[in-house]
Amino acid sequence: MTTRMTVQGIYACATVSNFDEALVWYEKLMGRPADDQPIPGMAQWRNMGAAGLQLWKDDERAGKGIMTIVTPVLAVENARLASLGLQLVNKVEGKFGAVAQIFDAEGNRINMVEPPKGHVSS
Repeated sequence: MTTRMTVQGIYACATVSNFDEALVWYEKLMGRPADDQPIPGMAQWRNMGAAGLQLWKDDERAGKGIMTIVTPVLAVENARLASLGLQLVNKVEGKFGAVAQIFDAEGNRINMVEPPKGHVSS
C-alpha cells in the first residue's frame, strides 16, 4: 500500500452569492465559457494545465476565497485583462518573479503569478 495520495488534478474554487453575475465575470477572466455546469449553482473550467477552476454559489462563504493562477508572462495577461476592462492591482516584482491581484465583485482574491525567469515547473 502506498502512503502518498495519488492526485490527478486540483480545482481552485471561488464562492459567490450572485452566481449569474459571477459566471459572466469568470468567463471574462478565463477568456472562455465554463466547460460545464454539472449541478445548479456550480460551473467549472477543466483541463487548465494540471488544474481547474470551480465557481460555486454559496451565500455563507461568498467572497472569502483566495486562489493563485500561475501564468508564464504576467504582462501579457495584464494586457489581455485590461482590454476586457479588468485590472490587476498590487503588482510586485523580484527574484521570486512577479505577482499581482484581481478581485471579483464579491471580494474573492485571485493572485496572478509569473514564476522567476528560468524556472522550470516539475
